[in-house]
Amino acid sequence: MKPNVILIMVDQMRGDCLGINGHPDIETPNLDMMAKEGFNFTKAYSAVPSCIAARAAVITGMKQKNHGRVGYGEGVAWNYENTIASEFAKAGYHTQCVGKMHVYPERNLCGFHNIVLHNGYFKFSRGRDKSSGTQFEQCDDYLKWFKEKEGSSVDLADIGLDRNSWVARPWGYPEQSHPTNWVVSESIDFLRRRDNTKPFFLKMSFVRPHSPLDPPQFYYDQYINEDLAEPFMGEWCDNDKEVEYGLDINTKKGKLEKKALKRARAAYYGSITHIDHQIRRFLIALDEYKELKNSIILFTSDHGDMMGDHNLFRKALPYEGSAKVPFIIYDPGNHIKGKHGKNLEEVVELMDIMPTLLDCADIEIPSTVDGASLKDLMEDEENTNWREYIHGEHAYGEDSNHYITNGKQKYLWFSQTGREQYFDLEKDPHELKDLINEENYQENINHFRELLISELEGREEGYTDGEKLIVGRKPVDSLSHILS
Repeated sequence: MKPNVILIMVDQMRGDCLGINGHPDIETPNLDMMAKEGFNFTKAYSAVPSCIAARAAVITGMKQKNHGRVGYGEGVAWNYENTIASEFAKAGYHTQCVGKMHVYPERNLCGFHNIVLHNGYFKFSRGRDKSSGTQFEQCDDYLKWFKEKEGSSVDLADIGLDRNSWVARPWGYPEQSHPTNWVVSESIDFLRRRDNTKPFFLKMSFVRPHSPLDPPQFYYDQYINEDLAEPFMGEWCDNDKEVEYGLDINTKKGKLEKKALKRARAAYYGSITHIDHQIRRFLIALDEYKELKNSIILFTSDHGDMMGDHNLFRKALPYEGSAKVPFIIYDPGNHIKGKHGKNLEEVVELMDIMPTLLDCADIEIPSTVDGASLKDLMEDEENTNWREYIHGEHAYGEDSNHYITNGKQKYLWFSQTGREQYFDLEKDPHELKDLINEENYQENINHFRELLISELEGREEGYTDGEKLIVGRKPVDSLSHILS
């Protein structure tokens, strides 16, 4: 029988928040083990670093101009010919998703045989004006379970935390009622209920460490009394104008009080360690069902979180904290023939997940896929035939942006202001020094700018005439070909 394939996806986890990747504070023993014994891609990015567009790249294997989502555009229908789940299903796999999908309509299967859904708190679907088919109470499976478990009057907003806020506190209910535990409980139950005459494709999709920042008490306590490292602060930050923004509990930028920032970071790290421990719980169950060594597991996130770096918060920005993601392939049964336990430094992105997992299961990759399989990189240490760079972007109001990176250098262009930045990530991985005006880097900067012009040529927004970048063109969240 072909190997089972498990995609573990978390929401808003930074690429540097792994102990094995050198984070000074966080403990992720199980993810570290998976990386140490598997394949750890240390230069992985989300091309459009927010929930909806990032998930479109994972589900379709397409680049953003083809899947059509270049910002955070809610309420746009998902109609794709080929999805990762549909291809596994056509190949005879039993397919299941547990947790977050963030598609529209909310119960769209996107090729899965079944979905046990929890999207987290969405203002869009919580609106009382929505039809019953998209209304949160009707379509979210976790909320129904949570009310049965803790009482019919409970709600996700009971402890007073918001969905994009830096405000933090411990979870207010028993640990086993937390959404993180629920995803693992439902995934273990799938192991019991699956058709065991078939291999399975399981997507485990956590809604944390995305805010609300509410880990169980044990995990909050693990970090709140520690001396946590300070956020990275670039020389280019405008510190004088940031204080007032910090008064907004859902701020995208600003200076917070030191105590509030420490609580946010402690809760964020605690949420990640909580997920790490629950992943161990799932691996134990997988082993008990004698399926661990017959499974290939890929762990990643849809995007990161600035978490105070450069006085910035949340995602959608092209900086490392927001755009860089963890990316681990764990293969305890050695189905992949390469040398396990190595770091790979090729620049990869989320659209590579679908072709990689299909290739590892020896399933044909549809022609609609733009991403590339990573299997050859893992199996061939001498492989040099890989992409030069990736193009990322995000429609984000006045901060709408594009970036080009090869994982070693990064060029940024903010389309509404024309601001450019350039970072040497090999010498300056935390983007502390902007080199855009440094003479020694102008040849590289011009090359990266030309790459961006090439990527944007022909786009409906009019960002370029093919020769130069054009400032001030109106960004859109969704390209017109998916709106019709």
